[in-house]
Parts: sequence; structure tokens; C-alpha cells
Amino acid sequence: MENDREVALFERKHVRRVWYKKEWWFSVIDVISILSESSIPRRYWSDLKQKIVIEGHAQLYENIVQLRVRSADLKRRITDCANTSTMLRIIQSIPSPKAEPFKQWLARIGKDRIDEINDPELAMARMKDLYEKKGYSKEWIEKRSRGIAVRQEFTTEWKDRGIKNSQEFAILTNEIMQGTFEMKVKEYKGFKGLEKENLRDHMNDLELILTMLAEATTTKLHQERDSHGFHPIKTDAKEGGEIAGNTRKQIEKASNSKVSSKQNYLKSQQKIKTKIG
Repeated sequence: MENDREVALFERKHVRRVWYKKEWWFSVIDVISILSESSIPRRYWSDLKQKIVIEGHAQLYENIVQLRVRSADLKRRITDCANTSTMLRIIQSIPSPKAEPFKQWLARIGKDRIDEINDPELAMARMKDLYEKKGYSKEWIEKRSRGIAVRQEFTTEWKDRGIKNSQEFAILTNEIMQGTFEMKVKEYKGFKGLEKENLRDHMNDLELILTMLAEATTTKLHQERDSHGFHPIKTDAKEGGEIAGNTRKQIEKASNSKVSSKQNYLKSQQKIKTKIG
């Protein structure tokens, strides 16, 4: 759900954001586009920056930070960003009937994030609400939520046991996926026809359950063996994946059908609803 956290909605329009220095920073261009309703918001922002400096508010301009936010092509690109206080001052320079409700929206967004840090259950509730709005069933959301908790638990084990960089995390994750589904993460995404999407958001119930089983088993092996360092942990990851993989094979043998599906969850649910309708 991290991608969803990187975009906030104001009147159904996207405002990209990034969590930086313990607060949200918002894409200035996105805010300009909404408030000014200009067809060329970059030009509008360029002119506004000059106006801000001329009027003696150079310090305001200096508070603008260039950060990487996700673009339409899903790549992270550098763009001007402002935190809540700076954005509120920028808004004052834009004549718009939406200015006041936007100020209230900004204040609420910032508070929501702080509340989530102080009470992680609020973040989980928000995540469930987002999944439900996308069309996922409550039963699937519960499995996905549990899967996230399992994933967080065993990646914490990795960090505590000496796994530090993203490359090692990727290798270990691939070991688990290979053992469970006989496909690495990239291969599995290709199998489902995915590109930048989150693989787990497109898994069916059994795929999610088997992934949880593999990760929970791997965590137990780490703890029982007190494994430390990349190679012992890789051995555990491979074994944990193979245990879940054997379970998958038993299910497939008994049901005479494959567990892994090329269909993503939402599309299959939409087809079911269409047939019922």
C-alpha cells in the first residue's frame, strides 16, 4: 500500500506526497494545478515563484525542497515540494475559491499521519479502507492484512540478524518465492502480466496463505536455529519456501488444479460479479 500512501486525494484529484524529515511534503505542481485550474501549471508556478521573490518572500522560496515523487510512468522524478506550513503560505498567493477547504484538508492530512505513527492500528484501518474502496472483499483484506504483519515480523528478524541492504532482502525473498511457487518475484509478476504493481495485491486467497506459510516458517527456523548472517538465513529461507511449496503441491494433487493463477484478484472478482449480475 505504500503507493497509495504516496498519493492523497482532494476532491478526487491526486496530490503526490513524500514522507520526509518526519512530515509530509507535497508536490507544489499538483496543488497549483488544483487551485489555479491552469492548463499549464508549471508555467503558473514559474511565474508565481518570481512573484514571491519580488514581493520580498525569498525565504518562502528557499523552503521549497526538490524531492523524488512518483510520476504517471511510475518512475520517481525530482519535483518541487513543500511541507504543510510552506504550502499554506503558497496557497495564500493563489486566488481560488478552493483555497480555504484545501487549507483544512492539508491540516487534516498532516494530523492523520501523526496519529498513525502514535497508533499503528489507525494505519491498518486506513489501509483496509483503501483496499475495500478498490473492490477487494473483506475476507481477502483480512488475509492481506495478516500477510503484511507476517512479512513485517520476519523482515525485522532479518534486520536483527545481520541483513542490511536491499539486495540481500531481494535475494532472500526470491529464495522463498522460488521454493513456494517455483518462480522468483520478477518471474511471478511476468506470469501474472504485472509490471510495477504489487504482486501480493494480485494474489488469490491460496497464494496469499502459502506466502504467509513460507514466511512464518522461515521466521520460526531463524528463531529455533538462532541464525545470523546472510548464508545461514538464506538456507532457512530456501527451506521455509520448500516447506510451503510441498504444501502447494499437495493441494494441487488433491484438487487436480494449479494454485498459481495468471488472473489478478480484482479482475477475477469483477468477472464473478458480472456473471452474477
